[in-house]
Amino acid sequence: MTYLVADDLPTAPAGDRFRALLARPGILRMPGSHNGQAALQAKAAGFEAHYLSGAAMTASMGIPDVGMITVDEVCFFVRQIARATGLPLLVDGDTGYGEALNVMHMIRSFEDAGAAAVHIEDQLLPKKCGHLNDKKLADPHDMAAKIAAARKARKHLYIVARTDAAASEGLDGCVGRAKLFLDAGADAIFPEALTTADMFKEVARRLPGVPLLANMTEFGRTPFFTGAEFEDMGYKMVIWPVSSLRVANKAQAELYTSLKEADGTHKMVDRMQTRAELYATIGYHDYEALDASIVTTVIPPAMPQV
Repeated sequence: MTYLVADDLPTAPAGDRFRALLARPGILRMPGSHNGQAALQAKAAGFEAHYLSGAAMTASMGIPDVGMITVDEVCFFVRQIARATGLPLLVDGDTGYGEALNVMHMIRSFEDAGAAAVHIEDQLLPKKCGHLNDKKLADPHDMAAKIAAARKARKHLYIVARTDAAASEGLDGCVGRAKLFLDAGADAIFPEALTTADMFKEVARRLPGVPLLANMTEFGRTPFFTGAEFEDMGYKMVIWPVSSLRVANKAQAELYTSLKEADGTHKMVDRMQTRAELYATIGYHDYEALDASIVTTVIPPAMPQV
């Protein structure tokens, strides 16, 4: 599919398509897709929805995840992923980029860019990754006002309220905030940085019937669990937010080291996506077929050997 062909594009709003996925039995698995290419590869692997992480966006820009980026910068990533795959996309909305009016602007901007869902967290700026120490929390009623504003602004966007309260206020604070956010209009709850299976189960027990999102980030406070294990604990959604970026960054670092040491890329060629694989992933020839003025590309059979 290309995003240029109208007949190939989804007709239902992205938020409605996201809700349809959640209405099915089982847990919705959403890998992080930090750009359009990653999103296409996730789709080819069989995933039906994506997650766009604020940490992945900022890291790909070479800056930390401390609330520095803007709505327009996030929309750049949203558009490329939504256009590339047409699949529903859950977007990290950080703290909403300000107060109630800023949250409403974010909601409208994300919908216009093609997002299906957003999560908003109850931290204060400068915010931190949910698995780091000493996070500063917003007053729960101020956060509820943001959720109410988001609900008022949305046409179809699915709204997930994230709470980082477990680390400083315990499960009582986490669940209490969650209930307040649900009353304000949240569609689902994201209890961040839980550290044991018992904590995940207890949140689910105290919020019966509420769609819950689990975060399976590497190198954080949450032990490794599979999607099936989260489902057994009572969760409806799971994300792997930064995994694609971590793998890509590790590979790039190895490439640059090898290039510097070997004065060429010849030692890394077998680790590379080939030209044919790249063109197949991005549908290169599909685009050529849309415009007869473009001469069909012939892929070189192999890299010439010196």
